Amino acid sequence: MRCQKEQCEPSPVPPPVAGRAGASSNGGNALNTITYLDHAASAPILPQARDALLRGMTLNANPSSPHAPGRAARAALEQARADVADALGWQGEIVFTSGASEALSIGLHRSHATRRIVSQVEHDAVTRHATGAARIPVGVAGMIAPGDLPDATDALVAIQQVNNETGVIQPLDALGDAIRAGGGLLLADCSQGAGKIPMPAADMAVVSAHKFGGPTGIGALLLRDFGMIAPDGGQERGYRGGTENVPGAMAMAAALQAGHGWMEEALRLRSRLENAIIDAGGEVVADRSPRIATIGSYRLPGVAAAVQLIRLDSAGIAVSAGSACSSGSLRTSHVLSAMGMDDKSAGEVIRVSIGPDTREADIDRFLDVWGDIARRRRP
Repeated sequence: MRCQKEQCEPSPVPPPVAGRAGASSNGGNALNTITYLDHAASAPILPQARDALLRGMTLNANPSSPHAPGRAARAALEQARADVADALGWQGEIVFTSGASEALSIGLHRSHATRRIVSQVEHDAVTRHATGAARIPVGVAGMIAPGDLPDATDALVAIQQVNNETGVIQPLDALGDAIRAGGGLLLADCSQGAGKIPMPAADMAVVSAHKFGGPTGIGALLLRDFGMIAPDGGQERGYRGGTENVPGAMAMAAALQAGHGWMEEALRLRSRLENAIIDAGGEVVADRSPRIATIGSYRLPGVAAAVQLIRLDSAGIAVSAGSACSSGSLRTSHVLSAMGMDDKSAGEVIRVSIGPDTREADIDRFLDVWGDIARRRRP
């Protein structure tokens, strides 16, 4: 399976209508509804982002063209760049890309650092661009401590802000300080955290619009300054080739400006979910670690994740099994393996991820079906 980062996290059956429980389904689902709990894979586009996307599509000129329509498109692009920077609190430079995969590729391949170091729990979009890189171990909690860092002299060190499978939040401010003190640079994959929690003090950061309610096909590489990577000509101040995606950039900015005031409600919903899962005999992965409110991984001992997904999908509930790359290829999750979980246990873990439109009824509907699976387990 082709496994670009933006393609690597699909729900088992993509929702015909992006939304919460009760959305009409064209997929022949028995209940004719979808309860979408796979926002970490791709979040439904927010109304504000959709409106901005449509406005941007009226600017049909190339922003590199010198004529009036081109200048109007350029002005809209630069306003979007400023709005993204403001919404993220980013003081450096922003290079718009086609998504997180491309942004990671640019950062990892064109950094002037001579070495690459990545954590053991990075997304495949990182590890495939860091062949032969030194690896940073994690413990059973999925966390990295500053003392676990190897020598970072002249190295680019890639660490996720939020793990896409477990939701574990790394202490990137402390790790970044240690990396820079050791002569290295921190590249933070913020795909799951951007637009939800504050950005870390990184040298480079990566964001992906469709993870926080923007459209697919647009993301960004954030740089403390352009001097950290080599240019290659073309657009984006010479750091990325190809006609800029003005509508996508505008929609990305609008999604970020919509804010993340729903995170407190997300935490309440996840707590309700996890209390019920534990009561039913399930386990919460990394339950003692700091985790983002939107992502949870849950093991049901004795029931394979594939079985759980089939039952849930047949009931119109969309979740994932760890990273969809791992579930799609039947590989054991490298994240769960790095945390010390054996293959059988890791194969019993599913991921539930919620968004701004998730309601208590969605959680209860999931629990009705998942609880029935738990009750029917063989002793």
